[in-house]
Amino acid sequence: MSGMVFFFVPAVIFMGLVLPLWLILHYISKSRQSRGLSAQDRQALVEALDVVEKLEDRIETLEAILDADHSNWRTRRSGSSGTASARSE
Repeated sequence: MSGMVFFFVPAVIFMGLVLPLWLILHYISKSRQSRGLSAQDRQALVEALDVVEKLEDRIETLEAILDADHSNWRTRRSGSSGTASARSE
């Protein structure tokens, strides 16, 4: 009987205290790991940033061309109240 008590008491303590705490900490660490970006997500983000940089360069180039050819294109467009009046100019 006493041999059974020496096995039963530590098992109850383990299952009552250690095991739940261990499981809680395990799943907390798993959820923290899953919060980060996967390798595919990171690659897609890098590709999207490359596209954004290329588009920014294109816009800057187009604005430089417009500044050289039509120096008042910014004021003329922002000063108009509608698109029809800007087209008729």
